[in-house]
Amino acid sequence: MTDSKYFTTNKKGEIFELKAELNNEKKEKRKEAVKKVIAAMTVGKDVSSLFPDVVNCMQTDNLELKKLVYLYLMNYAKSQPDMAIMAVNSFVKDCEDPNPLIRALAVRTMGCIRVDKITEYLCEPLRKCLKDEDPYVRKTAAVCVAKLHDINAQMVEDQGFLDSLRDLIADSNPMVGLSTSCFPNHCNLLDLNPQNINKLLTALNECTEWGQIFILDCLSNYNPKDEREAQSICERVTPRLSHANSAVVLSAVKVLMKFLELLPKELDYYTTLLKKLSPPLVTLLSGEPEVQYVALRNINLIVQKRPEILKQEIKVFFVKYNDPIYVKLEKLDIMIRLASQANIAQVLAELKEYATEVDVDFVRKAVRAIGRCAIKVEQSAERCVSTLLDLIQTKVNYVVQEAIVVIRDIFRKYPNKYESIIATLCENLDSLDEPDARAAMIWIVGEYAERIDNADELLESFLEGFHDESTQVQLTLLTAIVKLFLKKPSETQELVQQVLSLATQDSDNPDLRDRGYIYWRLLSTDPLICHIGSLASVYHKPPNAFVEGSHGIHRKHLPIQHGSIDTGESPVSAGPAVPIEQAQSVIPSQGDLLGDLLNLDLGPPVNVPQVSSMQMGAVDLLGGGLDSLLGGDLGGGVGGSPAVGQNFIPSSVPNTFAPSPTPAALSSGLNDLFELSTGMAISTGGYVTPKSVWLPAVKAKGLEISGTFSRRQGQMYMDMTFTNKALQHMTDFAIQFNKNSFGVIPTTPLPIHTPLMPSQSIEVSLPLNTIGPVMKMDPLNNLQVAVKNNIDVFYFSGLIPLNIFFVEDGKMERQVFLATWKDIPNENELQYQIKECHLNADTVSGKLQNDNIYTIAKRNVEGQDMLYQSLKLTNGIWILAELRIQPGNPNYTLSLKCRAPEVTQYVYQVYYSVLKN
Repeated sequence: MTDSKYFTTNKKGEIFELKAELNNEKKEKRKEAVKKVIAAMTVGKDVSSLFPDVVNCMQTDNLELKKLVYLYLMNYAKSQPDMAIMAVNSFVKDCEDPNPLIRALAVRTMGCIRVDKITEYLCEPLRKCLKDEDPYVRKTAAVCVAKLHDINAQMVEDQGFLDSLRDLIADSNPMVGLSTSCFPNHCNLLDLNPQNINKLLTALNECTEWGQIFILDCLSNYNPKDEREAQSICERVTPRLSHANSAVVLSAVKVLMKFLELLPKELDYYTTLLKKLSPPLVTLLSGEPEVQYVALRNINLIVQKRPEILKQEIKVFFVKYNDPIYVKLEKLDIMIRLASQANIAQVLAELKEYATEVDVDFVRKAVRAIGRCAIKVEQSAERCVSTLLDLIQTKVNYVVQEAIVVIRDIFRKYPNKYESIIATLCENLDSLDEPDARAAMIWIVGEYAERIDNADELLESFLEGFHDESTQVQLTLLTAIVKLFLKKPSETQELVQQVLSLATQDSDNPDLRDRGYIYWRLLSTDPLICHIGSLASVYHKPPNAFVEGSHGIHRKHLPIQHGSIDTGESPVSAGPAVPIEQAQSVIPSQGDLLGDLLNLDLGPPVNVPQVSSMQMGAVDLLGGGLDSLLGGDLGGGVGGSPAVGQNFIPSSVPNTFAPSPTPAALSSGLNDLFELSTGMAISTGGYVTPKSVWLPAVKAKGLEISGTFSRRQGQMYMDMTFTNKALQHMTDFAIQFNKNSFGVIPTTPLPIHTPLMPSQSIEVSLPLNTIGPVMKMDPLNNLQVAVKNNIDVFYFSGLIPLNIFFVEDGKMERQVFLATWKDIPNENELQYQIKECHLNADTVSGKLQNDNIYTIAKRNVEGQDMLYQSLKLTNGIWILAELRIQPGNPNYTLSLKCRAPEVTQYVYQVYYSVLKN
C-alpha cells in the first residue's frame, strides 16, 4: 500500500490522536504517526502544536524516521525558535553517530534551520564534520559552510571555516573539492591561486555535468598571472566543448572567450582555439527551437566580440521555413553581423528571398537588414540599393515603406551617390501611411530639393494635414521646408512662413515650437556690422530694439500670408503689410535669407515699457487750497499752485488763460519726432457708466451734482449735471481737484457762464488732463473734488472708472508683448472670473477695443478661445491680459499681468463693466 493513505484522512480530533500515537511505545506506531504529521503539514494544516512530541521521536536509529523528523524541524523551527533549541542536543549527538549518512543528515539539517540560536551550537559539530573521515560528510559540511555564511558571515570568518574550505579544495575526493565552488560568491571568498585552480581542473573530469558547470563558472572568475597559465587552462577546458550537455558547452565557451583576451593573436594556439570554438556552437543549433534560441542569443554576443569565430559558418544561420519567428529574427541579426565583402552576395540573395515571406515583422526586418548590409559593407551598397528598388517594384505597401526608410539611411551614409532613384521613390509618395516612412520621404525631398523640380508641391502636400501628423513627421517636415527655402528662397517664401507659423503658433508640442523658433531666429537677419561705432555695437542689438521709433537699417520682412487674420496668424503679421506684388523683391536672393521674422531675443527683453513711479504720501485734502477761497481770492491761481495742487479755475476767466491741453500737444510733437503717431487708433467712444449723484442737495444747501466720466476722441471728460433745488439762484461756479493717483486736473474752467436759477438743471462736460500733481489715493481711482459758488464751498468724492485712462497707443507689438509677459514676474499675475457673459470672442474683442483694450493675438487651444490683449494708462503703465473664452461656458477667465499689480483690480472692474453692459 502506498503512502497516499496518509493524505486522505479528515477526522475530527486528529491532532489529539496524533499526539497519542507520537508517544506510543511501539516504534512502528511512532513512525506512522510522524508520516501522518508530515502529510498534514504538506497539505497546509498547522501541526506546530505537536513540536515537542515530534522532537522526542529523534531518539531513534531508524534513518527513515530521523529524516522525517528533520523535515518537520526545518519547517517549523522558524516559527518555534525556542522549542527548536530542544533538538540541539540530538543534533550534536547525531553528528557523532557511527553512520556517516546520519552525521551528514544532522549537519545538513542544522544548516537549513535558519535560526540564530541554532547556529551558535552548529560551529563545533560543523568543525568536526569538515575533518570527517567520510568524503560524503566532508562534502555536506562544505555546503553547510556556504549556508552558514548567508546567515552569519562574520561568524564564518571568525571561526576559521574559510581556511578549512581552502584545505578541502585539495581533498583526495573530487566531489569534496567541487563542493567548495558550488555556492554563490564562494570563489570570491576563497583565494583562487594556481594550486587551487589546478585542483579544480583535476576534479573537472570526475564531476557530474552540473559539477563541471560550477567549476567552469568558478574558473571564469580567475585571472591567470600570464599567457602561459591562460593557455594551460584553455587546453584543459577545451575538451568540455564536446560535452553532450549544452550548459557545459556554453560554460566552457565563456571561460575560453575570457582567456582569449590574454593570448597573443600571433600565437598558433590562438588560431587553433578559434577554430575549435566554431563546431560546438554550430552543433547547439541542431537542438529544439527553445535550445536554439538560447544558443543564438549567446552566439549573438560572441560574434559581436569575435565575428571571426563563425565567419565561415554563415550558412548555418540561414533561416529555415519551419523555424519559429523568434529563431528567425535572431538568425537574421547574426547574419548581418557576419556579413562581409566575401559573403555579401549570398546574404543579399537570402534577404531578398525573406522579403517575400508572409510574416510582416520578419519581412520588415529583412528589408531593414539589406540597408544595414549596405551601410556595413560599402562595396555592396550599390547591389543593396538595386535589391531595394526591386522590392519597391513589388508595390507591397509595408515592403515599400520599409525600403524607403532604409534608403534614407543609405543616402545619409553615401550622400550624392544614388540620387538617380529619387524619382522612383517619389512615385510611391501617395502610398505612405506610416510615420517612419513619411518622415523618411520628407527628409529625402528636403535634402535633395534642388534636384526635384516640384519639391515645394510635394512638401506642401504633407503640410495640408500638418496637425494630424505624428511629432516625428512634423519635425522632419519643418526641417525639410527650411532646407527647401535655403535652396529656393524666391519660390518658397509663403511655404516657409506657413510651416513656421504652424509650428510656433498653432502647436502645443514644446519640441516643435522650440525648433520652429530656433529656425525663425536663424533665418532672421539684422547685420550689426552696419552699426559699428554706434550703441548697437555695444549692446549687440539692432537700434530699434532699444530706441523707440528708430528705423535703423531698413529691415526686410516676409510678406503676410494671403487671408491671414491679424489676431490669429504668425507674429510677423503684426508688422506692416507688404503688397503681394512686391513679394518677389522682398527676398531677392539666398543671401538675404528670411528677413527678421520675429526678432525674438533670448536674453532679457528690451523695449519693455517701464512703470511710472507714483509719489507716495499722506492725503492732504487740497492742502489748504480751498481755505483761501473763502476769502474770495480767485485771481492768483490760473496756472495752478504746485505746492497745494491747483487753485480754482473760475468760469469767468477766459479760455485763453486756462491751462492748454498739454498732453495732446506734447504727444503730437514727440510722436512726430520719433514717428510714433502712425497707426494710432482713435476710439469712437467706449463704455460710460451711468450718472450717479455725487453731491446730494441736502449736503450742499440745495445744489445737487450728479455725473460720470467718459473718454471721447482721445480726450477725458467729467460729465456732470448741476441742479438748483434751492430758492435762490446760484452764480460764480468754480471747481478744484485734490492731488490724486493719476494727476487729473481740469483742462478748462467750469463752463457755467449764466446764473443757475431755482429748479433749473444744466449739463456740463469738463475736459480733463493728467499733468497735475500726483499723490497715491486709497482707493487708487478716488478723486476728491471741491466746488464753489456764491453760497459756499462744497466737497465730494467720486471713483473714476479706469478705462478713461486707457490711451489710444496701447497696442503692443507682438514681440514686445511676448518679451514683456515673460519679463513681468509670475507673482504679479492675477486671475479673475467674469461670470454669466454670453459673447463670442470676436464680439468681446470688438467691445473691448472701443475702450482701447487691444487684442494682440487670438488662438484656439483645445476648443478654447484665447485673447491676448494690451492696454496702456496715461501714466505709462502697461497692462497685459489673457482672456479665456470657452464656447458654451458663460464664465470667462481673465489673467492680468502688470508691473504695478495694485492697478489690476480696477482693470478687472473695467472688463466686467464693459462685457456685462
